[in-house]
Amino acid sequence: MRDSDDAPVPPADPWHSGRVREPSRAHAQQPHASRQRDSELRLYGLNAVQAAFARRPQALRKLYLLESRIPQLQPLLQWCVAHRIGYRVVEAADLSKLAASSHHEGVVADVARESPLPMSTWLRALAPGPQCALWLDGVGNPHNFGAILRASAHFGVAAILLPQQSELALSGAAARVAEGGAEAVPLVRLETGAGALGQLRDAGFQLAATVVRGGDDVFATVLPSRLVYVMGAEGEGMDAALVAACDRRLSIPGSGAVESLNVAAATAVLLAQWMRVVRAD
Repeated sequence: MRDSDDAPVPPADPWHSGRVREPSRAHAQQPHASRQRDSELRLYGLNAVQAAFARRPQALRKLYLLESRIPQLQPLLQWCVAHRIGYRVVEAADLSKLAASSHHEGVVADVARESPLPMSTWLRALAPGPQCALWLDGVGNPHNFGAILRASAHFGVAAILLPQQSELALSGAAARVAEGGAEAVPLVRLETGAGALGQLRDAGFQLAATVVRGGDDVFATVLPSRLVYVMGAEGEGMDAALVAACDRRLSIPGSGAVESLNVAAATAVLLAQWMRVVRAD
């Protein structure tokens, strides 16, 4: 898609591209929280929106932006014009209402929500060789989830694995914190019961439960090339039966000045250690 060769898209009002105008401005400004389980996801933050557009432009449903962002978002705006996607230039206060956050960075977009992949589909498409995945058991804080997605994208994690009963889903807040990482790491829905463990082991994975204390020192352990780190929620930890079912139990040693790292910080440490070990082999 061309950028500098095309004329700038003018900030005319109200809705561009010939689509039907929205019923009311108040309707457009409903907080994103009411959309969390719907078919659309409200993204905000420059990197989050641009990453979604770069990977799946056809998912874009609506765009809101500051006038100052027009030069930077020319390819996205040109796509809107060419594909009759509505966009509106608004004020910063409007974006704060749309995003239910002041951290919108001048752009908000409604996009089609992606459903998690079935586990069998993900395993069939998984490339051979070293792979690392994260099994999130009870993690629910969107900022932690976003930080986990960012670290996962940085270290090339193959997937975030979600238990069958997990209600964890990508939110606008998580996507913003992930800084584009949400588009780089697939979410995968696990099979029920022991089936998930068997399928992962059949694919060559070992499962490592990450525990605050009592596990093997992750820095002194030979990690397998195909590994699933099982991460528990802060405070509650992970299910005891799941810990027992894992092949390993790993801990991150520290000074003892604090009890532990939060789940997002621990994830980054664990992923960095796995990458270091795999690269050394």
